[in-house]
Amino acid sequence: MCGVFGVSGNASAAELVHLGLYSLQHRGQESAGIVAVRDGEAHGLRAMGLVGEKFGPDAIKGLQGSTAIGHTRYSTAGSSTLENAQPALVNFKGGHIALAHNGNLVNAPEVRVQLEAAGSIFSSTMDSEVIVHRLARSGATKPEEQLAEALQGLEGAYSLLVLINDTLLAARDPNGWRPLVMGKLGDATVFASETCALDIVGATLVREVLPGEIIAVDKNGMRTLELGAAPVLHRCVFEHVYFARPDSSVFGGSVDRARRALGRRLAVEHPAPNADLVFAVPDSANAAALGFSEESGLPLEHALIRNHYVGRTFIQPTQAGRDAKVKVKYNPVREILRGKSVVMVDDSIVRGTTTRGIVALVRAAGAREVHMRVSSPPITGPCWYGIDTPDKSQLIAANLTLAQIAEKIGVDSLGYISLDGMLGAVPGGPTGFCHACFSGDYPTRAPSVIAKNRMG
Repeated sequence: MCGVFGVSGNASAAELVHLGLYSLQHRGQESAGIVAVRDGEAHGLRAMGLVGEKFGPDAIKGLQGSTAIGHTRYSTAGSSTLENAQPALVNFKGGHIALAHNGNLVNAPEVRVQLEAAGSIFSSTMDSEVIVHRLARSGATKPEEQLAEALQGLEGAYSLLVLINDTLLAARDPNGWRPLVMGKLGDATVFASETCALDIVGATLVREVLPGEIIAVDKNGMRTLELGAAPVLHRCVFEHVYFARPDSSVFGGSVDRARRALGRRLAVEHPAPNADLVFAVPDSANAAALGFSEESGLPLEHALIRNHYVGRTFIQPTQAGRDAKVKVKYNPVREILRGKSVVMVDDSIVRGTTTRGIVALVRAAGAREVHMRVSSPPITGPCWYGIDTPDKSQLIAANLTLAQIAEKIGVDSLGYISLDGMLGAVPGGPTGFCHACFSGDYPTRAPSVIAKNRMG
C-alpha cells in the first residue's frame, strides 16, 4: 500500500506535493520521494523514512518547476531499501520518465524476465520498474499512448502517476483496486490517492480517475484515454475497513460513514449485552466502535490512548518492528477499565501478535472481561494486490479456529463481522469489491513469486 500525489500547472508544484504527502503518510512509512520538472529537466529527492523527517524546506525549494509527483512507500514487492524508493526516475532516448505506483503487479516477475532477455537492466527489485522499461521501449508518439502500450498485458493493481518529460499522466487499472482522485487548485490539476490530500492543499475534488482510464495533463490541456473498465470491478474493500483515512472519500463514499456502518452491523451480528462499555483500538477502529456504541447502547469510552508519534503497526516491514511498536504505541486508562467487562473493537486481526499484546495491556489495567469484536471478516488468504500478507502461515485465521484464536489472543469472546455484513455496509456494496483475502475468490491467477524479496 502506498500513497501518490501529483500536481501540474502550479509554480510551487513540489511544495504542494510535499504538503500532500503528509496527508498520505498513513499509506506508507518506509520511504518517500518527490520528482519535479522544469524546462524539460527532472530532479528528484528520495529517502528512507517519513516525509517530515527527511525533506526540509531548503531541499524542497531546490525542486523547481510547475509539475511534480510524490510517493510514500509501504513495500509489497521488493526490498525496503533506498533503491526501491519512489518515484522512480530514469533518462531514456526520449527524455526522462518518473513513476509513482500504488498497487502490486501479479505478473511482474514474468514480464521482468522477458525484458531482461531483451536487454533491459534493472536497478531495483520492485515490480513497478517493469512499467518504466516498457515505457522506454514504447514506439507510440503521445505520452498517454506510450503508457497504454506499457500497461498492456499487466495483471494486478495499479494507481499510477507518471511523468514523461513535461506531461503528467494518471492511470488506474481496469479493476479499480486502488483509489485515485483528481482535483483542481486554481488552474492547476491535482491527483491524489485520497481526498484528504486534496484538502490539505486546498484543492477541490473533481472526480475519481476511472478504472481503466489514463488522464494526460500538459501545457496544451487535458486529454483522456479510455482503456475500459473490467466487466466487474474489484475495488479493495480493505480501503474502507482500515487503510484510508476516515476524513477521505474513497470509491465515491465516505470512509467515516462506512466504518460507522460496519460497527453498527457488527453490534447486530455479535452483541455483548452484559458488557459495561465499548472502546476502540485507535485510530482506524474509532468510527467502527462509535457505530457499535450507537447500535448497542453501550457507552463509548477512550480506554486506550495512542501515542501519535509512533506509526501504524500493521505496515511495519518486519514482525520485530510490529512487536516493538505495540509496547510503545498504546497505553490503557486504568480508571476506565478497572473491574469492567469491556468490548474492544478493532478493524482486523491479521497475524494476531499485535492484538494479543493489546489485550494483555487491557487485562493488566484491570479489565474483568475482554470481548473482542472485529469489523472485518477473518483474513484467511494473502493479498496479491497491494497488502503485505504474502503467506497463509502468517495469518492467524487461516490456521486456527475461532475458539483457538480467542484463546491465542486472550479474550473471553470473539466476533467477526460476516462477509455479507461487511459488503452490505460499505458504500456502493455489496458488489464491485475485492474480498479475496476474506473469501478466497481471487480475480486473477496467483503470482509466480509469492514471497516478497526482503534484503536487509
